[in-house]
This record gives sequence, C-alpha cells and structure tokens, in this order.
Amino acid sequence: MSGLLITLEGGEGCGKSTQAGELAHRLRELGRPVTLTREPGGTALGERLRQVLLDPGAPLDARSEYLLFAAARAQITSEVIKPALERGDIVVCDRFGDSSLAYQGYGRGLKVEEIRAINQVATQGLRPDLTVLLDLAPEAGRARQGGQGTSDRFGQEDLSFHRRVRRGYIALAGAEPERWLVVDGGQPQEDVAEAVWARVQQLLR
Repeated sequence: MSGLLITLEGGEGCGKSTQAGELAHRLRELGRPVTLTREPGGTALGERLRQVLLDPGAPLDARSEYLLFAAARAQITSEVIKPALERGDIVVCDRFGDSSLAYQGYGRGLKVEEIRAINQVATQGLRPDLTVLLDLAPEAGRARQGGQGTSDRFGQEDLSFHRRVRRGYIALAGAEPERWLVVDGGQPQEDVAEAVWARVQQLLR
C-alpha cells in the first residue's frame, strides 16, 4: 500500500481531535490526498457502536466493551482505512488499536497480549507509520473539560483509571520509540501542532 497511516492517541481532554483536524488541513494545503476519520466511528456501524460505547447508562463488561471496540475497528479498517491507503491517501485517524491497549488493557486490567492478538485480526495487521501521543496529566485534562470530565462512559471514570491509562500510553510509546512521537499536550495548541508537523514532514521525506 502506498499511503500512510498516522494515528493520534491520548487521554481525555488532550486535544486529539483538534490536532487531527489541523494535521489534515496542513496536509491538504500541500496537495496531499487525506482521509480524516475517528475511532470508534467513521462508518455507519462504527457510529452506532460509538453511541453504545460512550453511553454511561449502558452497562458493559470490560471484555464486551473491548470486543465492541474491536468490531468498530474491524469495520473502519475494511471500509475506510485500507481502501484509502491503497489509493495512496494519508489517513489521519483519531484513535486506533493502541487506545484499547491503554484503556481496556492498562485501564480496565484486561490482558494486553490478548488485546494485541484481537487487534491484529481487527486491523488486518495494519501498523501505523506514526502514532502521536498527546501526553497530558489526567488532572489537566479534566480541568480543560470544566473540572468534572465529560458525561460519557470514560469521562465519568475516576482519576485513578485515567492515571493507569496514561501510564499505559507511556509504556507503549517507550516500547516502540521509532513509531511514536510523544508531545506535551499541556502546551499551547499552536506549539503542539508545530511539533506534530515537524515529525510528519520527516515522514513525508
């Protein structure tokens, strides 16, 4: 496949969606074909599963939660991401398989290796060319969201859960430094965007 897959990861309130949109805009200004998408979501099935996954009123076992994420991931991979890469697009995806390793693995306590194995099936073995981690302390992320977090399933989790997720992300990035770019998500948005853009330009070259 001739395209590139760039994913953005991080905890609640870190600014992933903003940075994904900014990166896609800069790439389009260069005349590069871009597919901007998000996970869970990005397809009709994925958006329906997203409603269930983020609904705090829908009780979910941790394994059920992960398997629904995997189903959404499998759909977006086959319907959106893989075809875009085959066309030569640069795919910018707000979350991908590493989210489940951090959230359901480190956060919920599921076995990371089992998640890796199912992710491999769901993503058809796709590995991002670059994964950007916007690292932000959970306390700072919650402050950005008004001090109470969001009203969705993950926003309502306590700080200890989000600290485990953050530790998970840092461990994942440390294990594969060639794939990950860790950026201080507490910086002004413009500085974060410049740091991301500098690394993406290296990738394009």
